[in-house]
Amino acid sequence: QVQLQESGPGLVKPSQTLSLTCTVSGGSITANFYYWSWIRQPPGKGLEWTGVIAYSGSTYYNPSLKSRTSISRDTSKNQFTPQLSSVTPEDTAVYYCARAWRSTNSWYIDYWGQGTQVTVSS
Repeated sequence: QVQLQESGPGLVKPSQTLSLTCTVSGGSITANFYYWSWIRQPPGKGLEWTGVIAYSGSTYYNPSLKSRTSISRDTSKNQFTPQLSSVTPEDTAVYYCARAWRSTNSWYIDYWGQGTQVTVSS
């Protein structure tokens, strides 16, 4: 059973960098062929994919957030660290870590973290 746990500050000031840590247990972040995802849900809105770091270490980002997003990993700790820079109040959301895999033309998520509320406010 794979488990993901998000950790990070619940409050971030505008223009600062939001940084979370996603700790994975029950499975390796380097295992073929999984993609470790970062997803958010702003209040009153749907889920928004932010980016992924693949089992290989490659990263892929939502084009609308690409200039502000980065995801790195520490394989020794089995963690990945998503970051969002220059945040504004519009980045207030519940942020989730998740594990995804892909079929020919589709993506699937099979494990989710519990999510963490991040509020951007001065």
